[in-house]
Amino acid sequence: MLKNLVKYNIILASNSIRRRNLLKKLNLKFNIVNTSQKENFPNSLKTNQVPIFLAEKKNNHIQIKNDQLIITADTIVVLNQKILNKPKSKIEAFEMLNNLSKKQHRVITGVNIRTTKDNISFSSETKVNFVQLSDDEIKYYINNYNYSDKAGSYGIQEWIGMIAVKKINGCFYNVMGLPISVLYQNLKKIS
Repeated sequence: MLKNLVKYNIILASNSIRRRNLLKKLNLKFNIVNTSQKENFPNSLKTNQVPIFLAEKKNNHIQIKNDQLIITADTIVVLNQKILNKPKSKIEAFEMLNNLSKKQHRVITGVNIRTTKDNISFSSETKVNFVQLSDDEIKYYINNYNYSDKAGSYGIQEWIGMIAVKKINGCFYNVMGLPISVLYQNLKKIS
């Protein structure tokens, strides 16, 4: 469908299996490059600017060739203007999920698409409302699922998403780490 991309060697620069699986659904041929950038950012940035900054930072650390199109992304979870990163321990994961319980939070993904001619950055925001979670439900999730590679300690596509999400306003795939519809629309702009 995206005939404008035929001339490019598409690269997804991401360690995220979820992003890889989502990009495959667009039926694009792409290669994967793992990234190892530290996810630090200036404190002066507003929360909605952070994921774009991090996506651009990841992309700018990759040396681009003439035939390449590089896609990078970064997802953050925001609760009461505080960014919830990937948890460093089970205790931290428990605290995050307990704080998200019975509240609305925002999931923001920043994406950067770069060729030698084009450089497009955008973000997508989804609001997610959780029901009240019991301590046992939170413990069950962190003991049985991989919470450590996810901002906010949860994957919406996993058990916790099925039992905890009361309402979602925005792109479901954005919460998984890649707003596919918005990405597709921006890929159409590539020359």
